Amino acid sequence: MGILLVYDVTDESSFNNIRNWIRNIEQHASDNVNKILVGNKADMDESKRAVPTAKGQALADEYGIKFFETSAKTNLNVEQVFFSIARDIKQRLADTDSKAEPTTIRINPPEPGPGPVTKPACCGS
Repeated sequence: MGILLVYDVTDESSFNNIRNWIRNIEQHASDNVNKILVGNKADMDESKRAVPTAKGQALADEYGIKFFETSAKTNLNVEQVFFSIARDIKQRLADTDSKAEPTTIRINPPEPGPGPVTKPACCGS
């Protein structure tokens, strides 16, 4: 129902693989699966960073998905990512349910046929 695309901000090759992963998702996953792009190791020193925040955000914008930078080590934004995808999935499912056809069945009264119309008797009268 939801996919987190996670790359390492200190490893540009992991970031470059995101496009391949998205192609695989488009080929094999449901069309409406929720996706979030996540740059992990945001706690690392800037001198070790290979993928700037702006580059991650630009890729997320290109695909129309949310973007977060996280740190599993310091717990930066980890909870927010999981809550965000859970909210998005819940909203998508609610939207899908509200667009579903109503389940009410309407039964029309029978067409009057030839002959006299009689009213049903009530309570033996």
